Amino acid sequence: MLGGDGIGPEVVSSALQVLEAVQNKLSGVTLVFNEFPAGAGEYLRNGDPLPAETLEACRTAHATLLGAMGLPEVRWPGGTEMAPQLDLREEMDLFAGVRPIHLYNAAHTPLKGYKEGEIDLVIFRENTEGLFATRKNPWPKDADEVRDHLLVTRRGAERIVRAAFQEARRRRRLVTLVDKANVLPSMAFLRMVFDYVASEFPDVATERIYVDAASLYLVQKPERFDVMVMENLFGDILSDLAAGLVGGMGMAPSADIGESHAVFQPSHGSAPDIAGQGVANPIATILSAALMLEWLPGDETTRGAHIIRRAVEHVCADSANRTRDLGGTLTTQAMTDRVLEAL
Repeated sequence: MLGGDGIGPEVVSSALQVLEAVQNKLSGVTLVFNEFPAGAGEYLRNGDPLPAETLEACRTAHATLLGAMGLPEVRWPGGTEMAPQLDLREEMDLFAGVRPIHLYNAAHTPLKGYKEGEIDLVIFRENTEGLFATRKNPWPKDADEVRDHLLVTRRGAERIVRAAFQEARRRRRLVTLVDKANVLPSMAFLRMVFDYVASEFPDVATERIYVDAASLYLVQKPERFDVMVMENLFGDILSDLAAGLVGGMGMAPSADIGESHAVFQPSHGSAPDIAGQGVANPIATILSAALMLEWLPGDETTRGAHIIRRAVEHVCADSANRTRDLGGTLTTQAMTDRVLEAL
């Protein structure tokens, strides 16, 4: 467990309570939790936002549950924020950023006419390349220009696209590639790789949409989408837009998955403006814990994930159960208690 910064420790505490409760319902499953420091606060304390001991713990654990990382005022000399969550993705090659988007209550969406479950999609974001590839490149303070490079490799594109198709086979069998292939050569290359991988999945329908049009369609008709796959920065942006369709970042879980390691965290940031007030929405982190159980091997952990999701569905179906971000008054612990009662 990496609580991290801001509201991170608060929402991880909620997820821990839920995991401990659901563990009692599972046969032959024992969950052992170990907490390690990371984040901008750890940098201020000890000079390293991702200590070697923490990184090694993540490498050797079966899975990592993360709260939130970063504080707006704590930045590297080059001006960018501390982002050890990105370091974890790159160090452990967690190439698949999985962002499920599900509407649990019609009152949560700003769109008109949508009922529970009618918005249900998942974004597959390539996590290790794209426009983030050169994020650590230094640049002189007297520079007249600074360039970021958008990297798409055949290996990186194939594995994220293949992961998206595999997920689509478990869902409604539609994969949408989001790119800018009409302008950028890297995106034309990504589309070529997509077409190549698509031939391996003749039972899955495909479509290819430019990122600007995808932004429009997500707002106008989000129910058309099942699995969406895209480059790193596009995924960063569209996953936030999509979260806004189902209640905001407090309702958006995520997983960063590699070949042998995975990190699970809410899609939201550290929200330092509300840290310590006990009002953060814990649902995204609780649902991230469900993703973690689903990823771990075994039928019982998969059942545990299902139990948690059913509890969240039950709680969110009642419009009285809303934290401040959803227009309600429940505290973090009160919302957690509702989920525990539902369990």
